[in-house]
Amino acid sequence: MGHIIAWLDPLARAIDARPDALAIFFRDDDAGWADDRLLALLDVCGERACPIDLAAIPMAVGDALAAALHDRVGTGASIGLHQHGFSHQNHEAEGRPCEFGPSRSAAAQRDDIAAGRRALLARFGPALDPIFTPPWNRCTAATASCLRENGITGISRDRSAGRLNVAGVAECPIGVDWFARSNGTRLSREQWAERAADAIADTKAPLGIMLHHARMDRDERRALADLMQGFAASTRVRHMLMREAVGVTGGAST
Repeated sequence: MGHIIAWLDPLARAIDARPDALAIFFRDDDAGWADDRLLALLDVCGERACPIDLAAIPMAVGDALAAALHDRVGTGASIGLHQHGFSHQNHEAEGRPCEFGPSRSAAAQRDDIAAGRRALLARFGPALDPIFTPPWNRCTAATASCLRENGITGISRDRSAGRLNVAGVAECPIGVDWFARSNGTRLSREQWAERAADAIADTKAPLGIMLHHARMDRDERRALADLMQGFAASTRVRHMLMREAVGVTGGAST
């Protein structure tokens, strides 16, 4: 990773210290919200030839966004599309928000997953990957079983959530949150780089970096562009889409 901006130095050192190359993917959540910011983020990725996976909320993706994404994928943009819950609605009366949490029956979860998958397949057809990201990165083992029943063979959550270990559902965890906090305070760029460097040193699997485009203004996108440029300057970083990380060879079947 070439020296471009000082706050990136910890990442460069961590990549250089690895015994092998670093595989990474970017996952952006909440496609269907703040379309203008999503398209601006995709411009950043496209200008740097950086692949990106979009977790799309089935009940939020509109006609205009679906058409824009079809156009970009059709002209060669490296964009992965997969399912992000159903409507991104919290169903828990207590505790942390969760759409597919312990208060919901397996049948209710299965129905939402199936309906969401049908909606996205109608939008994107074979461009939809059989991967599921639960809103807020939270779900239960029953959720993973429901995914398998609906032909979804990959799931992505934060690595701090642990593993579900459900046969037939590959796990593709996120290692670093772009908006990571400590004791309720957003990390500075330098602190974020130190945390990311620790994750780079610790991981053998592909390192997932989580984005939320709706929270990213021009300054955020400029900083992300610096990060992507830094990765691009290294011969020891390999970008991928999540479909490769979970072993999916193509888009979804109908």
